[in-house]
Amino acid sequence: MRHGKKFNHLGRTASHRSALLSNMACSLIEHKRINTTVAKAKALRVYVEPLLTKAKEDTTHNRRIVFSYLQSKEAVTELFRSVAPKIAERNGGYTRIIKTGFRPGDAADMALIELVDFNELYNPNAEEKKATRRSRRSATAKKAEAVVAEAPKAEEKVEEPKAEAADSAEEKTEE
Repeated sequence: MRHGKKFNHLGRTASHRSALLSNMACSLIEHKRINTTVAKAKALRVYVEPLLTKAKEDTTHNRRIVFSYLQSKEAVTELFRSVAPKIAERNGGYTRIIKTGFRPGDAADMALIELVDFNELYNPNAEEKKATRRSRRSATAKKAEAVVAEAPKAEEKVEEPKAEAADSAEEKTEE
C-alpha cells in the first residue's frame, strides 16, 4: 500500500537519491536535455523546477541555496547566466517529459526530459539569432548585384569573352 507516500524513493537510500537527483539536475542544466527512465524524470522535475524558479532572481542567497542542492559551481554558473534569462518570462513548467519507448535490456519505460525554452522545434516563438557580419555583407552584396542587374546587358556580354580569352591564354603559357 502507498499510504502517506509523498514521493518516489526510486529504490534508493536518502543519500543515494539526493546524489542521483543532484547529478541529474547538473546534467540537465548543462546539456539542456537528458534521456532517463520515466520515474527518474518525474522525480527530477519535482527536484529541479524550484531551483529554476530560484535562479530567476540572481542574488547571493539564491545562488547559495541552489549550490547546496547542485554541489557544482559550473552548473550554478550556467543556470544563472544562460538558463535563467530565457525562463524569466515563464511562470512555471520549465521542463518537458517526452516518453521515448522502452529500454531494450530490461524494458524500462524511457523518457527524454528537457528544458522547454531550449528546444527550437517545439518553441516556434523563440527569438531569431542576430545577424552576423557575414549576413550583412551578403545583404550589401545583394544590393550591388541588383544595381549590376539594372545595368545594360550588352556590356556584360562583351566583357565575359575577354575574360575567358585571358584565362585560356594563361593556361597555354602555363603548359
